[in-house]
Amino acid sequence: MSTDTISTSDSKPNIKNNIHTVILGFKDFFINAVAQVRIYNKIYAGIMHSLIFWGVTIQVIGTAINLMQMQLFIPFIELPFPRQNAYFVYELLMDLAGLAILIGVLMAAFRRAILRPKTLETQWSDVYALLLLALIPIVGFILEALRLIAANPAWARWSPIGNFVANLLRNLGVTSDVAVNSHIYFLLTHVILGLVLVASIPFTKFRHLVMTPLNIVLRPRRKEGTLEKIEDIEETEILGVGQISEFTQSQLLSFDACVGCGRCEEVCPATICGMTYTPKSLIQSLRQVLETELVNPNGRSTQELLGNTLPEELPWSCTTCGSCIIECPAFVNPVDEIIDLRRYQTLTTGKIPKSVADVLRNMERQGNPWGMPAEERISWAKDLNVRELMPGEETDILLFVGCAFAYDDRNKKVVQSFCRILQNAEVDFAVLGLDEMCCGETARRLGHEYLFQMFTEQNIEIFSQVKFNKIVTQCPHCFNTLKNEYPQMGGNYEVLHYTEFLAELSLPWDTASTNGNGISGTFTFHDSCYLGRYNQLYKQPRQLLEKANVDTVEMSRHGDHSLCCGGGGGQMWMETDAETRINHRRLDDAIQVEADILATACPYCLLMFDDAIRSKGIGDQMQVLDIAEILDKKLLRS
Repeated sequence: MSTDTISTSDSKPNIKNNIHTVILGFKDFFINAVAQVRIYNKIYAGIMHSLIFWGVTIQVIGTAINLMQMQLFIPFIELPFPRQNAYFVYELLMDLAGLAILIGVLMAAFRRAILRPKTLETQWSDVYALLLLALIPIVGFILEALRLIAANPAWARWSPIGNFVANLLRNLGVTSDVAVNSHIYFLLTHVILGLVLVASIPFTKFRHLVMTPLNIVLRPRRKEGTLEKIEDIEETEILGVGQISEFTQSQLLSFDACVGCGRCEEVCPATICGMTYTPKSLIQSLRQVLETELVNPNGRSTQELLGNTLPEELPWSCTTCGSCIIECPAFVNPVDEIIDLRRYQTLTTGKIPKSVADVLRNMERQGNPWGMPAEERISWAKDLNVRELMPGEETDILLFVGCAFAYDDRNKKVVQSFCRILQNAEVDFAVLGLDEMCCGETARRLGHEYLFQMFTEQNIEIFSQVKFNKIVTQCPHCFNTLKNEYPQMGGNYEVLHYTEFLAELSLPWDTASTNGNGISGTFTFHDSCYLGRYNQLYKQPRQLLEKANVDTVEMSRHGDHSLCCGGGGGQMWMETDAETRINHRRLDDAIQVEADILATACPYCLLMFDDAIRSKGIGDQMQVLDIAEILDKKLLRS
């Protein structure tokens, strides 16, 4: 009896989740597969694709209606639609749809032949698709013109394109008899072209007509920026992905959904800065391996991907910034594949860059990526009178400091500024002190899932020993991990980034343009990838700068389109070629808008820009400050 009760109780959340998933699937289908809102991020390509898509869609629906007039398809029943005025509208819509297809095809041909975006490759399948899409409406218009010449109906003007072609043919000497005799040949040609298009779907670019909507609807419903957990990591045999067959079914589907449009390459910081890695080439390479395996008569290939299809160093160029994810109209997620490949190298083969190995060793031995002694974790709080929370004690706000602020000298100043702000606002807060562990984000992004889960379990155990209402952290990487990934391990908390928290407080600001601390000039704010793209926190940091009454200017790339600083995905600790440094490219964006102060809200961004400023030797022209430091300087002391 009790077993049945438990089973029924446990099934309710599952039913609710399933219903929610179905609703999301329908919503995604209509918004992203039918309306295709993401394609309009690029106006020219969006209009081009929309003309072809809706032209073909209307033509398919119209053809189906036409076929359903025939008793061959519906015995003894003739579809009573369209008739009279509705038929005239039907003719007009079919003509306009065919015209839309032709205009879209011409725009696509112009884009590929003349504009030639460097991220867009033209292959035989692209030429084939455009030719076929052009031929079908051209033959259709000739077919319609022949019908108008033969019947000469009074409603011919309702078929404007067909009527225009009919007049051209009449001027060329086509009579009613010629039209009647040749109509059947053009009809058969039109039918054959349509059948060829349908038959081509599995073997050509037309495949995305099926695969892309499927990927949009069936993709994993994890929040962007949340990685898949390896379940039962102690017992599982497969750690990461070494062969194409080890990817999940949803990942394999996403490879087929990719159309190689190059939008991901246009926003990828690694590609922009000249690295060999591009998200498009990664997905296209994996799809080629998948296609080869499908036609392999000897069964599944056991060839490892890394070192054969993909260079062994390829997974380590990605910053996991998420630009490719939000830009892709097909919702392909290359970051998932990057992490799976890293997991394989880290946990299975051990073939990882030395800098990565050093960081992971530091985390294993010292509990932090910097390799600093664990007992120094609270050294930043000296003389600040910050309360350390002991087991059993209670606080309103638990400040999760994070390794960057605990061990890096530059970022220690930032957390000190934040604590002074909290104390001035009389906020009830405390820290865990030496009991705080690394959140594990760096280990997870570097592929060491086991280490991440170990840190997570330890932190969750520590959290359970104290009482608090909210967790506030200054690091977007800690924030994303605690908020979105700890629930995978049973850690459900209300987590706020410090800019969210401060935006809700009422603080006394110095409204003068400068308050004697030397902080003046033009400010520009850099959107951190893990704060912005992954968690959509764009408004709060800017609100704080506005409250501080500083002059601000936006960089050309901001918000969802902000360029990564180059420090995410473990890149903070990796060696980078001097010619391809992402932080230098992003700093150029701030220089172009003539900013005096580059404001950040992330410890990695702060360090990356500080390094770029020193490397360029422009420290006398520009400085980088965290928002907490700016607010600390602008705050009137009570």
